[in-house]
Formats: sequence, structure tokens, C-alpha cells
Amino acid sequence: MALPSDVIVIATVMAGAGAGAAIDLSTRRVPNQLTLLLAATGVAFAASGLSGITIGASLTGFALGLALMLPGHLFGATGAGDVKLFAALGALIGPAHIATAFVYTALAGGVMAVVIAIRRRRLQRTIGRAAQLLSSAGGSAAAIESPLENNRFAYAPAIAVGSIIAALGK
Repeated sequence: MALPSDVIVIATVMAGAGAGAAIDLSTRRVPNQLTLLLAATGVAFAASGLSGITIGASLTGFALGLALMLPGHLFGATGAGDVKLFAALGALIGPAHIATAFVYTALAGGVMAVVIAIRRRRLQRTIGRAAQLLSSAGGSAAAIESPLENNRFAYAPAIAVGSIIAALGK
């Protein structure tokens, strides 16, 4: 049976990640105010003992979330808001769960990318461009990110799925 504190943390992750996903879907941005609020809430929960993790673990979860998502941003695969959202969620759930969330997020993001590419009738081109992005270590990001490519999609929903699954395992 889940402790009341676990329920509060899980509800906060669901609300915060869900809000981030909804906003990203409608605006293609994740607001800094949301990520700041989530990160501060994570540290406050840790400081009060509510989250079951220490302040150090909360800060480590934040740093690990940042470290895991930042390379994707540097290669042009994710936006800065996605990186900040994932880091903020790390402050809520800690390092062990944010590492798990990263795996689930990557899986959800991959499934989403394939579904979107199929719907846009560009699966073969998307797979080719992804291979090009990886083989060039991000050097081809500018061409791939061109507005003419129609290959961008909101990634916060994948972050929400991965983070919520990880939080439920808390």
C-alpha cells in the first residue's frame, strides 16, 4: 500500500508532467514558471521529509535529469523546455527514479516518433534523418530542424509518460 507521501509525490508528478505535456502540445513550449515550480516543490518536499528522499537526493535527481536530457538538446533532438521539465521532475522523484523515467521516456518518445512519422507519411525519411543526426553527432541538426522538414513534435508527452510510470514504481 502506498504511503500518503508517495501519493502526494505521484499526484504532483502527474499534475506537473501532465500540464507540461498539455502546454507543449498546444504551444510547442514548456514554460519556465512550470519547471521552476516543480523543481522548487521537489526540493521543498525533500526538505520537509514529504517525498521520502533527502535534499541531496532531490538535487542529485535534478542534476541527473539535466545530464540525461542535455545531450539530446545539444544534438537538436529535444528542446530546452524538455530538458528543464525532466530535471525538475528529477528533483521530485530522485536519482534512481529519474534514471528509470529516462528509459521509459525514450521508449515512449520512440513510439511517438514512429506513430507521428507514419501519420505524416514520412517514416522512411524520418528514420534516415535520425540515422544522419546520430552519425554526424548533431552536425546535421540545422538541416533536420528546418521548418520545411515537418519532423518536430512535442516531446513533453513522452516525458510525462516516462516520469509517471517511474513515479508509480516509487
